[in-house]
Amino acid sequence: MFRDQVTFRRVTAGVLLIVAPLLQALAVVVDPGTWGDDREAVSFGANPVLAQIQSVLYHWSWMLMAVAVLGLVHLTRRRATRLGHVAGALTMLGYLQLSGLLLSDPVEWWLGRHHPPEEAQRILDEMLGLPGVVFGFQLPWMFFGFLGLPVLTAAVWRAGFVGWWAPAVVTAGYLGSFAVSYGPATVPFWAAPVTALGWIGWKILRMGDEAWAACYPAARVSPEPESSRR
Repeated sequence: MFRDQVTFRRVTAGVLLIVAPLLQALAVVVDPGTWGDDREAVSFGANPVLAQIQSVLYHWSWMLMAVAVLGLVHLTRRRATRLGHVAGALTMLGYLQLSGLLLSDPVEWWLGRHHPPEEAQRILDEMLGLPGVVFGFQLPWMFFGFLGLPVLTAAVWRAGFVGWWAPAVVTAGYLGSFAVSYGPATVPFWAAPVTALGWIGWKILRMGDEAWAACYPAARVSPEPESSRR
């Protein structure tokens, strides 16, 4: 597989579209902040092991999703190409930015261990409120992933690869999560895209190399010079 570029890219895209959203769904389940005190300085301190696990799960989910986006963009080679390119670039940028923000988790845990919750939150807000942090790492980039992925999935639907229900589920899951506070209500919203994206990944794994390669433009063969024919 590693010597065949068609197989490698197809299998990688299919597997990551299954694994990446699944890791995010697992992260919100094991996150102490989902079920405990909404002040992470408190909930992380109550269970530092799970706090570290959820950070790692989120990190790898978002990093792998940034790579999986390339597979979705590939599916828009023939139709909805412009939409696929724009949405894919924004989605990839958003997920890479989200991963960087996770380094604040151990900082918040440490502050919670050494300061009262209110003071820990005040210090963290002051640190993350620096203009370079806000505009360099947070706004508006951190939203590009969750906003861009539904649009990219819609482009894949327009390309004819999947039914309308897939972008509908992804949109309901990720955009719907903004309507509730982060907690138990987030779990079903972030579990929903596992089905839609996993189905796309499964279809990619089953489509075969020939169908995947057909998304590439036909190679142009230069005409043979007259002199070489003699």
